[in-house]
Amino acid sequence: MWWSDEALIKEQRAVANEIAKRHVESNLEEEEGVRVDEATRSARETEAETRVRPLPMQQVQGDACVRSRPPLFTVPDAVKLSVSSRLSLSPFFPAMSSSYNHRLLLLLLLLCLIKSFSTELIAASLCLPEESSALLQLKNGFSNSSSKLASWQPGSDCCLWDGVTCDPATGRVTALDLSGRSLSGGLDISLFNLTSLTSLNLAYNLFREIRLLDFPFSKLADLAVLNLSNAGFGGQIPAGIGRLEKLVSLDLSTLYLEELPNSTLKLHDPGLGTIIRNLSNLKELLLDGVNISADGYEWCQAVSASTPGLQVLSLRGCSLTGPLHSSLAGLRSLLRLRLDQNNLNSSLPEFLGNFSSLVVLRMSSCGLQGSIPEGIFRLRNLTVLDVSDNPMLSGRLPHFPEDSALESLVLFGTNLSGPLPPSIGNLKALSRLLLSDCSFSGLIPRSIANLTQLAHLDLSFNGFSGEIPPMRQWSKITEIILASNNLTGPIPSSLGNEGLRNLTKIDMRNNSLSGSIPASLFALPSLQLLQLSQNQFLAQLEEFSIASPSLNTVDLSNNKLQGSIPTSLFKLSGLKVLSLASNNFSGTLEIDRFQNLRNLSNLDLSNNMLVVRDGSNSSWYGSFPKISTLKLASCNLEKIPAFLQSQDQISTLDLSNNRIPGAIPRWIWSIGNGNFNYLNLSFNLFTSVEGPPPNLSKSSMMILDLHCNMLQGPIPLLPLNTIVLDYSQNNFTSFIPASFSTYLNYTIFLSLSNNSLTGQIPFSICSASYLQVLDLSDNNLSGSIPTCLMESSTELGVLNLRGNQFHGSIPENISERCALRTINLNQNQLEGKLPRSLANCYLLEVLDLGNNQFVDTFPDWLGNLSALQVLVLKSNRFYGAPVHFPGTEESNCTFSKLQIFDLSSNQFAGNLPENCFKNLKAMMFSSDDGLQTVGYRFLQLSQSSYYQNTVTIMSKGQSMTLVKVLTIFRAFDLSNNMFNGSIPEVIGELNLLCVLNISHNSLIGEIPPQLGNMSQLESLDLSLNNLSGKIPRELASLTFLSFLNLSYNNLVGQIPQGPQFQTFSNSSFEGNKGLCGTRFLKQCGEETHSDSELSSSESSTDINWQCIIIGLGFGGGMALFVVPLMVWDKGKRWYNKHIDKMLWAILPRLPCDICTNVKVGAEDVNCDTVEIEDEGRRFCLFCTQLELRSGQAIIHHVECSCRNRLADES
Repeated sequence: MWWSDEALIKEQRAVANEIAKRHVESNLEEEEGVRVDEATRSARETEAETRVRPLPMQQVQGDACVRSRPPLFTVPDAVKLSVSSRLSLSPFFPAMSSSYNHRLLLLLLLLCLIKSFSTELIAASLCLPEESSALLQLKNGFSNSSSKLASWQPGSDCCLWDGVTCDPATGRVTALDLSGRSLSGGLDISLFNLTSLTSLNLAYNLFREIRLLDFPFSKLADLAVLNLSNAGFGGQIPAGIGRLEKLVSLDLSTLYLEELPNSTLKLHDPGLGTIIRNLSNLKELLLDGVNISADGYEWCQAVSASTPGLQVLSLRGCSLTGPLHSSLAGLRSLLRLRLDQNNLNSSLPEFLGNFSSLVVLRMSSCGLQGSIPEGIFRLRNLTVLDVSDNPMLSGRLPHFPEDSALESLVLFGTNLSGPLPPSIGNLKALSRLLLSDCSFSGLIPRSIANLTQLAHLDLSFNGFSGEIPPMRQWSKITEIILASNNLTGPIPSSLGNEGLRNLTKIDMRNNSLSGSIPASLFALPSLQLLQLSQNQFLAQLEEFSIASPSLNTVDLSNNKLQGSIPTSLFKLSGLKVLSLASNNFSGTLEIDRFQNLRNLSNLDLSNNMLVVRDGSNSSWYGSFPKISTLKLASCNLEKIPAFLQSQDQISTLDLSNNRIPGAIPRWIWSIGNGNFNYLNLSFNLFTSVEGPPPNLSKSSMMILDLHCNMLQGPIPLLPLNTIVLDYSQNNFTSFIPASFSTYLNYTIFLSLSNNSLTGQIPFSICSASYLQVLDLSDNNLSGSIPTCLMESSTELGVLNLRGNQFHGSIPENISERCALRTINLNQNQLEGKLPRSLANCYLLEVLDLGNNQFVDTFPDWLGNLSALQVLVLKSNRFYGAPVHFPGTEESNCTFSKLQIFDLSSNQFAGNLPENCFKNLKAMMFSSDDGLQTVGYRFLQLSQSSYYQNTVTIMSKGQSMTLVKVLTIFRAFDLSNNMFNGSIPEVIGELNLLCVLNISHNSLIGEIPPQLGNMSQLESLDLSLNNLSGKIPRELASLTFLSFLNLSYNNLVGQIPQGPQFQTFSNSSFEGNKGLCGTRFLKQCGEETHSDSELSSSESSTDINWQCIIIGLGFGGGMALFVVPLMVWDKGKRWYNKHIDKMLWAILPRLPCDICTNVKVGAEDVNCDTVEIEDEGRRFCLFCTQLELRSGQAIIHHVECSCRNRLADES
């Protein structure tokens, strides 16, 4: 045929070569512009993008390098252009007829078909044998290539193989793309015989820690694109890659995989500077996860000096340090910059605001400090800004320009504060606004409603207040997360708008929202999660007519919802999780109402006023949903629901705090079909465990809580694999069996406290090698403490044996790997000295050894335990002067974290050293930990996995047991010792103290006025010392002081006046003869006889006999008149009546004379009183010694001070 002419074939081949050559030259000229456009386009991808793809091969090599051949009869672009240009000549040749043009067009099309067909014939023989052989050899090196590379078959054209691209002019392989095929095994060296490769992509495979150093990359001198990311390669990056001078894109990123621990690349020798020194053509450098370990100057200088035209720089997680060097300012062509997950410890440089081409900036989790330069927010091309998880990054958000292109603003986990600026509404392109866990406050601006492109909104864990603005225009919104703020008011009605058809998640938990919950929320067509727990919703939950089929999680717990549960709630057919716990729902609820919710797996109705019943009809048991979690705590249950026997998927069951009596049924251990791992039957009325116990050798039970019941008899031996076992607060009376430890193979928490257990602790308990908490407190256990508990255990964190009868001493050789954080041995009979090896417990936070018989000096060596917060040594026989107290010259200890320090009721003596108080830093300075407790976290499962320490102290004059030791509570008790000297003034610096007790000592001197600085003080006891002087007026400013005892000292002067002091009774000041100024004590300024005056009067020997004779005569005469009247009843009544009238006439004129200076002796046990008719009150006339013992309620005149004087004299 005519098109097989050899000359024509040569001509067509020459034309094809010329076209390919021109296209290559054209594309090479436009390469940089094309790459900029492509990078700009791809930089506007969504926030979820995690990596940058390499430039496509077509941009490097042009149309001559195609991924696969065009169809057989496809017209080449060059020919199309040629035909078009020729057809466009017709206007210049009007003489040509239309039919001629048509024939010319047909001829040209025929030539195109001939050219395409001849090119296909030529291409059929493009694959070179040596390159086909190299590829097959490469395939054979893979261990799973048969299905991944099925097209790679011997005898076929390798240019047609999947992932292979050839040069149509030379037939050589120019591009190899095997990415994302999960290839494993080895990488054959034959790959490097393909020396014409310009693009090599082996990303996302599993080459199992193959070392790149083993391969001669320098042979691939034409490579422009090299992508070996996340393929399992490890070790040092070879220097040969640094010789590939034509490289435009280099991606060696790696992700750490647990199954491939050595799959991390590194740049140590040679380093980054050496590798990229000759790569001046690089536009993209992606080394995420490569261990570079370079400081700020080194890596910044290397990148800026060697690759000035860089457009993409991604160095995520490369162990880089800072600060960022100014040399980076030279990379003015940057489109994407990613430096997150490094340790830069640097501020954001101002020069980033000059990168006008910057599209993506990601610098999360890299230790940024300072504030965000405002210039960054003014970059017009910036679409993604992510500086999240930098807690030292502070400042406020600036004004946002109206022409901003921001699509993703991610600032969560920073310390940015202040309000959101109203200009946030200018970010019209914004689709992601993630500001959670910051310090923002104020109102959410109403302009946020202008963000019509918004899809993800997260403002959780901030301080936003006020009402939620309307959301009517958010047609693209998918997530609204406003949890843990201070938002108030109702949920906006616009949230239930039908236009929010894409909304899948609403999370507004932990706010102060109120009002009713809109019924329209349950009808949102795409909503999957409705989380409104921990608010103040108090209305009845309304019925709704339309139930969203996609809604799978509804959590309305911890509100004040009331009334009955709406019936429409049972129409949510897609519901999987329903929590209505901790509300005020009431009424009787039959549990079979939930049987139509076929997908329900998690149901929580706890802590309401519901009466839950499972009915007497068992026909529905089999159709009830397969529940995995059922919580019916405080639901007024009177029996364990019988339908549970048919539940074979249940894993969590909480029936606590009900009224279930009798025996725990035997069948309960067999439900769940091996999935049952949590059972809480605490706070019920169970008396026994139904036996015999089943075979639980294969039980999956992890948490078993039976505390606070009435269980009695021997300790039940139940599941073998239990992690948490709580039998506390029951009536078990047996001893702990030696075999008990075989049931503790995996136990972490064991509590048998508050029972009546007897006998000794079996040594076999030490075989529970995973045990972290052992609480055997408040029993009748005896014997000695097993040495293995403290000498061998390296896991035990809490040892609580208080309230038993243990004797002997504390084990001597405590392990150097001691992990104990709490040791409570209070109220036992332990003796001897404290073992110095206690200092090995460097994690110790609570040490309570009170109420024992220890005999030792103060253990100053415990001061090196930097975590110690509670030290109780009271009621022992510790002795000696405080020379070993913290801060003294003889002591190196500090006790800097100590917040409860109780040394009361011992035999310490001597002066209180000032430095002792200076070192108690935790009593001076508050931490930023907030309101926490001193306890022990033994599992990360739930709040119930936190062990609360218990400490008993003297506060406000009585023994007080702290069931939770708050970190804000500080107490210092040195009472009942033999301390002398004065109270150091420095004690006033302990301004965070809540309780200070130095009573029952021999302290002298004045009360330091510096005590008025202790602004948190609630209880102050300085009684039974020898303190003198006046009470400092500064004490009256202690507004929290609710208990004060200054009794039985030598204090004088007026008692200070203040709101708190007016509440204290006489007992707070009694025993101080020189005090005055309250309604119970003498008034200040009254005349009193001094001791010298009384002594002088009594010692006088001058006798006036004339006065004596006159007095005797008057007395005798009166006796003759008065005595008969006193004996004769009628006369006695006359006497009393007239004497009362006479005194009443005299008293108003002489109130002070009668009440203050005159005392009338009496033999009657009653104090004479008079009643004032118009007030009905009784005032004393004669105060006598007998009045103090009188049973009558005497109301003294306000000016009468004789009672106080009598009290002083008594």
